Amino acid sequence: MTADLSPTLSSEALPSPMLQLLLTRRSHLALTLAEPAPSDETLRLLLTAAARVPDHGKLAPWRFIVLRGAARQTYGDRLVALLEAREGPLSDERKAQEAGRFVRAPLVVAVVSCAAEHPKIPLWEQELSAGAVCMNLLTATHAAGFAGQWLSEWMAFDDEAAALLGVEGTERIAGFIHIGSPTHTPADRARPDLDSLITEWTGA
Repeated sequence: MTADLSPTLSSEALPSPMLQLLLTRRSHLALTLAEPAPSDETLRLLLTAAARVPDHGKLAPWRFIVLRGAARQTYGDRLVALLEAREGPLSDERKAQEAGRFVRAPLVVAVVSCAAEHPKIPLWEQELSAGAVCMNLLTATHAAGFAGQWLSEWMAFDDEAAALLGVEGTERIAGFIHIGSPTHTPADRARPDLDSLITEWTGA
């Protein structure tokens, strides 16, 4: 069972703006994101913030691929071609769906996990770091006055689709962060019941 657990705070315990952001951040559906997207300068700041994550061994086991402008449609068209080569001609509805996946938002950043075998740093820690990059980027996007949604969809798990973006070897797409300007305020969703998720270990 889930419940909306918006914190109850006294006037003496009002959160800082940063904590307030974390307590109220909400994903916006990619379809609802509009121009303008962040400028080049703002995008660089967002990616700088995204990269400030725990990173055991300072490996930076992740990288970014930016899709914007006409490149978004080009990638969608190549996904259609890839699927038709496998499955035969797609229906008009399916073709429009696949071709339009990356034009829903004005900017998409693919976060690529570059985790690799290391004598001291487990792969799992490197992959977690890439996930933290996705979340940092999403949070930074909202802090900058924009909105975003973290999606994966089938392209993130398909080697040929990922290769179209230059993802290679053991690299994997951790997520596609769709970014743009919000067009409305989405309603919050039910949040987990924290009491059911918290245990305190006492050693007893």
